[in-house]
Amino acid sequence: QVQLVESGGGLVQAGGSLRLSCAASGPNVMGWFRQAPGKEREFAAAIRRTDSSTRYADSVKGRFTISTDNAKNTVYLQMNSLKVEDTGVYYCAARRRQFSRLTTTYVDWDYWGQGTQVTVSS
Repeated sequence: QVQLVESGGGLVQAGGSLRLSCAASGPNVMGWFRQAPGKEREFAAAIRRTDSSTRYADSVKGRFTISTDNAKNTVYLQMNSLKVEDTGVYYCAARRRQFSRLTTTYVDWDYWGQGTQVTVSS
């Protein structure tokens, strides 16, 4: 079973930045989803580690950057210009097949981390 371990969440003021990390050895297609209180889990960003191709939700495009350090087997989500509405639990995810699409639907994803809380205050 693939193990995904997120870290880097915390409390930050609106306009600030955080970087999330996901220890993820093996999977090629990686992503980040988030879930605000009382809302469904939603796509934030995804990356294919072999070629660094990326996809972003419209709500985070231009503010968030997903990247990977293959030597460290780690995927990052750099979050800048944070807004209160970015608050939620952020989950690292992976798809099983090496060349899967960077889909936005969470049920397409096969492996999940435990989540890390991000709270943005006004």
